[in-house]
Amino acid sequence: MDKNKNTIEFIIDEVNFPNKGTAVVNGEAVKFKGGIKGQKVSAKISRRRRGNLEVKLNEVLEDSPLETEMGCPHFGACGGCLYQKLPYEKEIEYKLNQVQRLFDAEDIGVEIEGIEKSPIVNGYRNKMEYTFGDEVKDGPLALGMHKRGRFYEVVNVDECNIVDKDFTTIRETVRGYFEGKNTPYFKKRSHKGVLRHLVIRKSASTGEILINIVTTSQENWDIEGFINMLLNIDGLNGKIAGILHSINDGLGDIVKADKLDILYGKDFIIEEILGLKFKVSPFSFFQTNTLGAEKLYSIAREFAGDIDDKVVFDLYSGTGTIAQIMAPVAKKVIGIEIVEEAVEKAQENARLNNISNVEFIAGDVLKAVDNLKGRPDLIVIDPPRDGIHPKAINKIIDFSPEIFVYVSCNPVTLVRDLKVFREREYEIKKVKLMDMFPRTGHVESIIMMTYCGSEGEK
Repeated sequence: MDKNKNTIEFIIDEVNFPNKGTAVVNGEAVKFKGGIKGQKVSAKISRRRRGNLEVKLNEVLEDSPLETEMGCPHFGACGGCLYQKLPYEKEIEYKLNQVQRLFDAEDIGVEIEGIEKSPIVNGYRNKMEYTFGDEVKDGPLALGMHKRGRFYEVVNVDECNIVDKDFTTIRETVRGYFEGKNTPYFKKRSHKGVLRHLVIRKSASTGEILINIVTTSQENWDIEGFINMLLNIDGLNGKIAGILHSINDGLGDIVKADKLDILYGKDFIIEEILGLKFKVSPFSFFQTNTLGAEKLYSIAREFAGDIDDKVVFDLYSGTGTIAQIMAPVAKKVIGIEIVEEAVEKAQENARLNNISNVEFIAGDVLKAVDNLKGRPDLIVIDPPRDGIHPKAINKIIDFSPEIFVYVSCNPVTLVRDLKVFREREYEIKKVKLMDMFPRTGHVESIIMMTYCGSEGEK
């Protein structure tokens, strides 16, 4: 025990999904967020009750035996990654074990087949949202990621290794440009300032780059100079296809647009997955790891089995990626998505790919499924992190398809939903993980379920 009674040091015994650590200190169970198994850490006690300590980690005193790589120089300060020091083989094994333990603890009763590696580990992200701010109070302008555990400070990420080098070149050029102009960033406390975010997308297949500068409307700034500066950047491997300006006068620290203007080129880039083309706009949801997405959707298609001349429902369909991958061999695919812009893009993408047997419905799955007619042969579910709405899950199961394919970005809500499917006599046949987000604590799960009850009970 440290001289300061509120501070303790210990070695992390285990970290369970999602990033929940455990240890034992002087016979008391310690619970906290973060860390890696085997690290020696110091922590501040935030609450003690009934022999359990809840603590907040202060710093890592000694690396885990698992951590044998140098990783990113920003690791620890930047809040973006968790596993920069783990060799990639150790990282995916770590994630697989975490999800398997979660399944076992929740009595899911299935052995995960394995975890697919990301095709690339460095520079895999096709989208980044950078924040303007400063690294220290009243310091020089910064443009990067939030500091770990901090709301106000921002870290310049000059050597971030999960993004393409074009991102870093553009980010630093933009930062230097506005620093030279003395353009103020938007301060979250006073709600004064201009610069808020810089969002960059780059197509892995075409090399097209889309840049979106997000500002308030509080002051005028040199837009023409900004455009010329971007178009004259030397050394980019890709090509700038569009420059956009979003005005956001809201108070929340999120990227949104009260008004969106095209400053140069177009407001979308083209990405290709499994031979299909997709228009990706500034606010479209699209998997941030393009090559990983090809693997993810290939697994989902494999789990779907033979869908020749069959009817497929794609719930939470986004911009229609899964629906269009299934459509070439299916009789008909119907997608439901709550975000109207995503539905519009899905319809555009279907036309772009000359796919005519898909229908996209704009609406909340909870209500929209009430209007679907007939019994599909397959239902694909790819919900947000919150999982399937509790009031919608039984409505979905009532369609009684032969097969469900569930794609999940959150194993915690996944196991909650799987319990309901099991209660309704659907048996889990296959589970595989896909590492879409190397160096982070996130992982995708793909599950295939078939009905195991009697036909009369369906």
